[in-house]
Amino acid sequence: MLGFLFNERECRELDYVLRKELDEMLFDLNDKVIEQDLKGAIEARYKVIFRMYARLASPKEISRYARNRVYH
Repeated sequence: MLGFLFNERECRELDYVLRKELDEMLFDLNDKVIEQDLKGAIEARYKVIFRMYARLASPKEISRYARNRVYH
């Protein structure tokens, strides 16, 4: 495990970067053209990024990016 010390500005920047990445992945996951195997890889990455974001964000902000588990 690694630890980082961020100042307030760096925390806001990290928050912004993670939110934008989550938005992009949500967009890709909802795209009908993208193949299922690629969506599986995006979903795995989404889980990692979401856990990182959950450490910084409030519960209200986290709920915006929470995904329901969908089994195909």
